[in-house]
Amino acid sequence: MVTPYQSAEESKKAQVTRMFDKIAPRYDLLNRVLSLGIDVWWRRRALGKLRAENPRELLDVATGTADVALMAAKMLKPARVVGVDIAVQMLDIGRVKIQQAGQGSVVTLETGDSENLRFPDASFDAVTVAFGVRNFENLEKGLSEMLRVLRPGGRVVILEFSKPGLFPFKQLYNAYFKYVLPLIGRLTSRDMRAYTYLFESVQAFPEGDDFLKILSKTGYQHPQCERLTLGICSVYTAVKAR
Repeated sequence: MVTPYQSAEESKKAQVTRMFDKIAPRYDLLNRVLSLGIDVWWRRRALGKLRAENPRELLDVATGTADVALMAAKMLKPARVVGVDIAVQMLDIGRVKIQQAGQGSVVTLETGDSENLRFPDASFDAVTVAFGVRNFENLEKGLSEMLRVLRPGGRVVILEFSKPGLFPFKQLYNAYFKYVLPLIGRLTSRDMRAYTYLFESVQAFPEGDDFLKILSKTGYQHPQCERLTLGICSVYTAVKAR
């Protein structure tokens, strides 16, 4: 199991929480800079998968600083968006952004564990996760919890990094992720491991067809994958049986 700090005394969940709380103040800025702003388009593309669903109540798991939750509120016009995350410092920044956007009546954030969601069965029309599932301590348990709180016929949309295979883009991408990005991350966030962990966690994640098989095994139906930007990331969708 790939963990941020490789500490035998802490669970992956505890290490991920500590890492994101530590880098929270510069998280949004680093996302924009390190992705050259493409991450905004990725999120918009992912949420576009829900336009036809017209979800009234949406859950955003691993919401971080609420980028997806806020974008969902603006794009999809749901009655309610709930964002959950284990990192309190990230949520605090997200709450400020929500108030500044005037979305406090629609978007709420709360501390929550993706693998132990507090919501009753069939609570939401849609569930989203952006760049969060690879941080789950128990991937299948987290996916099962998301399925449990989905209403029958509801859709899950998962945005996650993947590995491009096209030469020479693959080699350039790997060099950037492995060497350049961690260096920038260390200089700006002052965390020696956060952006090294990013590369390692992406390499270890079961992407593409392997992840689609896990979705099917967990109980989702009609899993699909769309690769974006030459395979840098992928959008996965699946539905809950009616």
